[in-house]
Amino acid sequence: MLNRLTTRSAFALAALACALLLSFGYYLQYVRGLDPCPLCLVQRGFFYLVMGTLLAGALHGRAPGLYGAVACLFALGGAAVAGRQVWLQHLPAEKVPQCGPDLYFMLDNFPLSQVLKRLLAGTGECAVVDWTFLRLSIAEWSLAWFVALALYALWLALRGKRARTASAAASA
Repeated sequence: MLNRLTTRSAFALAALACALLLSFGYYLQYVRGLDPCPLCLVQRGFFYLVMGTLLAGALHGRAPGLYGAVACLFALGGAAVAGRQVWLQHLPAEKVPQCGPDLYFMLDNFPLSQVLKRLLAGTGECAVVDWTFLRLSIAEWSLAWFVALALYALWLALRGKRARTASAAASA
């Protein structure tokens, strides 16, 4: 089946997966009342970056190697942030960092560089597990999805390179 996917539909399929994951995050936030922690918000941003890159690849239909590589890099960035949160969630209680101010307070009162540093470091609230499915927390699911998206985007990039090489050989 994957060989029959056009380049545009292959990119669109992954962008749709990102949209569904983001929708589920908003469902958990606004319907279930689970407020995202700072690291969750950063991961959400990475899902948007991956989705936007994949959507651009689907709409453009050319240079799949470039779009796939960029999407892979964004997915790896998201995996790093999700990995940090998973690590925080598995720390012993006495080693978990204390909770800090919320994002809106930090944006109003701190320089952007300090806000970014605090966001990426995570806080005590990032170590709290409010929801699980099949014994995995939101951060663990996020990590798994980022890894899957990175591998898929890498496959798209390599698939695009292979198609370009084949068409160049055919025209020669």
